[in-house]
Formats: sequence, C-alpha cells, structure tokens
Amino acid sequence: MVGYPVIDVAKGGSIQGTIDGLNKILEIAIPQFRSQGGTYIIPGHGRLCDEGDVANYRNMVVKIRDRIDDMIKSDMTLQQIKAAKPTLDYDGRYGSPDAFIDAIHRSLTQKR
Repeated sequence: MVGYPVIDVAKGGSIQGTIDGLNKILEIAIPQFRSQGGTYIIPGHGRLCDEGDVANYRNMVVKIRDRIDDMIKSDMTLQQIKAAKPTLDYDGRYGSPDAFIDAIHRSLTQKR
C-alpha cells in the first residue's frame, strides 16, 4: 500500500491477476460497521488497512491499467506511454511508476 504493485510478468504475473487478487481480498473482507470491527488487512509493506483502503488501491490499479490499455490501442510505444505519464496523479503517493508501467505494458501486449 506504500508503492505501486510489483508484477512479475516473467514468472506468470499479470495486471489482471493483480486486480483479481485485490478483488478477492474485497470479497472475503468483512466491512466495518459504525467504526466497530471489520477485517483488518495486513499488506506486505505499510500500515494496516481496511476494506476501503484496499478498494481505493484496486481502483487506482484499474484506472492506470485502463489508461495504458487505451494508449496501447492508440498504437503508442512504451516510451510514448511513459512520456504521457498515465500515473501522474498517483506518483506523489506511490513513488516511481516505471516498473509498474513496464509490467502493465508487457501484461497487456502479451495477450495480443
């Protein structure tokens, strides 16, 4: 939750697998009711999270995936996509997006 997801495309990882994993967490988490209880999610790095934090993170991943997919469909190269800064509104929070953009690009272009 403190950086962009790391997706190991070379070993079978994909952007869709990452989204599916986040959706699974949301599916099994018990929502918080009136600030009492609810499921706490312990990420590999960062602070404890709740269902809302995971939903926001998943939404960020989906938005960036969709942006890059649209750019690929417009025949933009990887360098052009990076220059267009599809993650700019999240970079202040999650850091350098280079590896994340590379992984999304590889993930989306492998199936074409």
